Amino acid sequence: MIQLTWASLRPRKPVPGRGLLDPSVTRMRVHPGDLDLYLHVNNGSYLQMMDVARSNFIADLDGFAKIGDRKWYPVVAASTMTYKRSLKLGDRFEITTRVLGWDERVIYIEQVFTCRGQLYGRGYVAGRFLGPGNARIPAPDVVALMGPEAPVQSPDLPDDVAAWARALDVAHRDPDWV
Repeated sequence: MIQLTWASLRPRKPVPGRGLLDPSVTRMRVHPGDLDLYLHVNNGSYLQMMDVARSNFIADLDGFAKIGDRKWYPVVAASTMTYKRSLKLGDRFEITTRVLGWDERVIYIEQVFTCRGQLYGRGYVAGRFLGPGNARIPAPDVVALMGPEAPVQSPDLPDDVAAWARALDVAHRDPDWV
């Protein structure tokens, strides 16, 4: 949680020329607090690391200044993770974060963990933004703010991500859910 707080309250500097559809890379190292009883990174720690990487992605776009003015904030509507190899104490690794596309409600993000040039895990996140009073911010409004150079229409989602989104019905707007 300390890394996420730091990444959000003291974000890294924006990357000039970075576009919404450009990948963002976050470099990290496995610390003792990331490990579980079996001495590999705990599955919950991966999700926290993904939070940090998404905060860095927003920072790369100078997004904290943009959304802060409007009092918007990001939330996760759904996520899934596939683990290929175990990260262990001291491993240096990268998380590459990129926007895959969006619909009226959510922005679909891929986050890939690599270490020593090998795939260690891949996560997908359906993220959205809320505003004052839990107001739901349409994803196209966020895209227009964060990436004015981005296409008005979303790129086609990869088949597996589109199937995941349909299976979870994350694009559906249930009035009882945020």
